[in-house]
Amino acid sequence: MLTSSTGGIGRHAASVVHRLVRLGHQVRVCCPPETARSHGLDRSGADVLPLTSIVRLAAADIIHAHGYKAGALVVPVARLRGIPLVVSWHNAVLGSGRQALVGRILQRLLARTANVTLAASSDLVAQAMQYGARDARLGPVAAPVLPPPAVPREACRGELGLGPDDIMVITVSRLAPQKNLGAVLDIARSVRDHPELRFMVVGEGPLRTELEARIAGDRSQVRLLGHRDDVASLLAAADIALLTSTWEARALVAQEALLAGIPLVSTRVGGIEELVGDAAVLVEPGDIAAAVRELLALAADPHRRAELAALGHKRASAWPDEDQVVEDLLTVYAELASRRRQERRMGANSAGGAWPGRGGRPRRRGRLVARAA
Repeated sequence: MLTSSTGGIGRHAASVVHRLVRLGHQVRVCCPPETARSHGLDRSGADVLPLTSIVRLAAADIIHAHGYKAGALVVPVARLRGIPLVVSWHNAVLGSGRQALVGRILQRLLARTANVTLAASSDLVAQAMQYGARDARLGPVAAPVLPPPAVPREACRGELGLGPDDIMVITVSRLAPQKNLGAVLDIARSVRDHPELRFMVVGEGPLRTELEARIAGDRSQVRLLGHRDDVASLLAAADIALLTSTWEARALVAQEALLAGIPLVSTRVGGIEELVGDAAVLVEPGDIAAAVRELLALAADPHRRAELAALGHKRASAWPDEDQVVEDLLTVYAELASRRRQERRMGANSAGGAWPGRGGRPRRRGRLVARAA
């Protein structure tokens, strides 16, 4: 089950759904129509339903909710019908306002309600346990494999107006507060006397107008490229990747950068350090001076960039891929389904009749519900 998602959560859920269908499982996805369209869920072979059809999840053997809102929406169905519930925690709850308060309430509810909590990073596992999770486990999210670059490196750089001596610093990100893109602009403003450093920001979001105004005022070397379908080509054209988020779990762009052999400079937040280890340069969030020093050092040292690229490839080879992620999920689903069957048998034996609420009819097996939020 999913609520609205145009970013990483939706991409992950789509990856899972497509693979479950290919493996022969019967999958029902409950999500908004725009989420289904943007991630190809409506072409996955799954039974795709709008959020208003949550009641139809009552036929499932397992319900998997991605995100706090999705989990909260489906709790009543899972509890009423005794269906095992898996909830994936993809994001931390940041801030202290009303929205953050509601988010923490949902975290506590879901930690105590879900049969299994899968958290995308170890800090989220710890948070779930602190909130009373019945069973909290690390549930890594693998970056979808990018296609080969459609445009050769030099051609792509030429289209972006880059010369042979320019250093392209790429940030792939939704233009949203959590991504802290103001830090990218602070860094770019600090290196205006190094015109060879050219910053490219790929992505769209609600902060675009605000960022455009700042870039114009700073007169810095930053371009907002908007939404692009050629991220693989842009990564191949880049020299350094920059991630300035205030929090990330297993950031897909960090994975994509290392897989593409691009040296990464990132804030040391959330699950980033456990993801990249020593295969990236990490700085404390908010330390613009440190980020500037590291970028300038990498820009001036092609040997160090090549060294980081090699370390990145080695680190990435140890990450679970999308197939392994689904294999691990199926292990969790099978465990819960087996436990439920055992409980049903025990209930039927003690009551001298059929499992309550089903009128003695045998349940269909193998139906998995992927709910994405």
